[in-house]
Amino acid sequence: MAKNVFDGGDLNAGAMDELAALPDAQPFALINLLLYKEWADYPPGTVSEKLTGKQAYERYTELAIPLVNAVGGVPMWRGALAANLIGPDEERWDELLIMQYPSRGAFERMLANPDYQATLFHRTAAVSDSRLYGATSPEAIGPMKWRLFNLSRKLRGD
Repeated sequence: MAKNVFDGGDLNAGAMDELAALPDAQPFALINLLLYKEWADYPPGTVSEKLTGKQAYERYTELAIPLVNAVGGVPMWRGALAANLIGPDEERWDELLIMQYPSRGAFERMLANPDYQATLFHRTAAVSDSRLYGATSPEAIGPMKWRLFNLSRKLRGD
């Protein structure tokens, strides 16, 4: 399995050029597929406690979400991947995470933030493999629409 973790230095060749070519006047979503290490693998001298990969990812999340929010980003979905319906049989992921940003530029500003970059070692320690896909949309769902969608499902009994 290819090691595709995100520490800022392991993006696909040409990824930043591809990102910069996307329209910036519409919402931008990131789809994260995550496979956790059994035990987090921190660089020597950084974290002394023994954490699972998922616990290390939680540390990353706690530090990163305020920085995501600072550029207008919000987590839209996070959950365990329960079934592989289409895809290679051997491909398995622990979690799926979808983040929404008001624009591509907002995401790029967050990536460039030194405080965000300082959180990435937790993610790298936590994840054995991942995928990160960017998606554009001409219309934002937005937090309020998402809440209304969930409320309507509850009212229908879904």
